[in-house]
Amino acid sequence: MAKKEATKSFLLRLDPATMEMVEAWAAQEFRSVNGQLQWIVAEALRRHGRKPKSPPPPISE
Repeated sequence: MAKKEATKSFLLRLDPATMEMVEAWAAQEFRSVNGQLQWIVAEALRRHGRKPKSPPPPISE
């Protein structure tokens, strides 16, 4: 069974127009709204050099 990553919850307030856009984007990507927001944040962190890239998988011999 995969390890469950710890997450921290918080309240996010969005105006209705922004929420509609996020919901539509999430539906297009087959994600939940929460999953889409997590992806948006992770992608922004990567693009701005705030989150290291994932290490490559180990090479099996």
